[in-house]
Amino acid sequence: MFEIFYSKQAVKFLKSLDKTPAIRILKRIEKLKHDPVSHDSKIVEGYREKLFRVRVGNYRILYEVDHDDNL
Repeated sequence: MFEIFYSKQAVKFLKSLDKTPAIRILKRIEKLKHDPVSHDSKIVEGYREKLFRVRVGNYRILYEVDHDDNL
């Protein structure tokens, strides 16, 4: 299982959302703990580090996976 770290920007955004979309996003993030590169994840191009994105309704979750620290 992977550990999740939220950026300050992400925390601020989640606090500003209504309850329903915020809960949906948080549930999806929890699923990413167990399967970080799921079938609906896509690689975001144009960044040095390998970023992934997954959609939750009208929102996108951008994240990176550090496989080295999960050993």
